[in-house]
Amino acid sequence: MENTINIKLKVWRQAGPKAKGRFETFELKNISTDSSFLEMLDILNEQLINKGEEPVAFDHDCREGICGMCSLYINGRPHGPDDDVTTCQLHMRKFKDGQTITIEPWRSAGFPVIKDLIVDRGAFDKIIAAGGYVSVNTGGVPDANALPIPKPNADEAMDAASCIGCGACVAACKNGSAMLFVSAKVSQLALLPQGKVEGARRAKNMVAKMDELGFGNCTNTGACEVECPKGISLANIARLNREFLSAKAQD
Repeated sequence: MENTINIKLKVWRQAGPKAKGRFETFELKNISTDSSFLEMLDILNEQLINKGEEPVAFDHDCREGICGMCSLYINGRPHGPDDDVTTCQLHMRKFKDGQTITIEPWRSAGFPVIKDLIVDRGAFDKIIAAGGYVSVNTGGVPDANALPIPKPNADEAMDAASCIGCGACVAACKNGSAMLFVSAKVSQLALLPQGKVEGARRAKNMVAKMDELGFGNCTNTGACEVECPKGISLANIARLNREFLSAKAQD
């Protein structure tokens, strides 16, 4: 027999970046506990549309925990009350019958609200672009072992590369810092031979762009690591600091 719950939603509504926002309250009945959080929002929007009302705008794409677009602040936590999952992987079984669920967009100067629960995360794209390119020799296909990489380095680089750029680290940080994101993107290349040529320039440029876009400073509270759906380690921030200081020393 399917389990269902009745819930109350407090949803942030904001018509546009300059508009004044507010919370609106909705009640949903008989929501399957097997539903994902985004499926629950789909049900809400279907009901609103059937009543001729404006649906709630929220971001999503893959719904498989890969794209990082489902950025919602749920009951005071980025991506909600479960650990190591994105919002699209969160299921309604994590909530209780009769519970009130508060849903907000990311709150950060670097992520301005576009509408309702959607924020502009284009700042992350600009930081990536500031990192620039990686030099690769053209020619024939090299042998698989032409560039030997120690397995610990390869494993760490892959762990850093698992960052999906969702922005939960920024949303969790009291300073709105993007250091965990930037450090992951720097680390995934700094650990590999292919990333060494432009390493110093990359670290300086990405940190400078992060500061320019209004993200705060890191004070090592660790909230970013706790709320990251991919478990990106704080060790990457230490590596970014080393890369940055080394680059500045070369100036």
